[in-house]
Amino acid sequence: MAAKKQRINNQIRIPEVRLIDELGEQRGVVPTQEALRIAMEAGLDLVEVAPNANPPVCKILDFGKFKYEQEKKLREARKNQTQIKLKEIRMQPKIEKHDLEFKTKHITDFLAEGNKVKVTIRFRGRELAHTELGRAVLERVLEMLTANEVGYNLDRSPLMEGRFMSMIISPAKSSKK
Repeated sequence: MAAKKQRINNQIRIPEVRLIDELGEQRGVVPTQEALRIAMEAGLDLVEVAPNANPPVCKILDFGKFKYEQEKKLREARKNQTQIKLKEIRMQPKIEKHDLEFKTKHITDFLAEGNKVKVTIRFRGRELAHTELGRAVLERVLEMLTANEVGYNLDRSPLMEGRFMSMIISPAKSSKK
């Protein structure tokens, strides 16, 4: 017994709906006009909850309060989300030991905050002929992170992109806040 939909003046009219009252109890299948009357008597709105069901499911509730609570849930869900940012650290293949340690400390801090880090080596002029030096610097960074017992995952291994060689590191699952 499918509910037949009638088209009257470009409006779809449904003869009967499955009704849920304001207390959340099922009233069963009732004519649409009666459902509207029950909602008006209660001083509430008749809201279509499941339009694709057969017959459609309608609920009697305060629509303004319903929308407010939905928005409140959305705000709460957004507040609990953590956004992971991609931080970038740039170096050169001829970096000194102290500078490398200093930048590695920044990488450690970024990973501790739960951010991903893109470590980039910039090659200038003739340095481009010796990309193995840049790869060695990136490997030293990984060794220093391992030595400092920093939990990380290597998302993208060192890769050349034009005049730059870069890798992406993300925090290990256990070190995220």
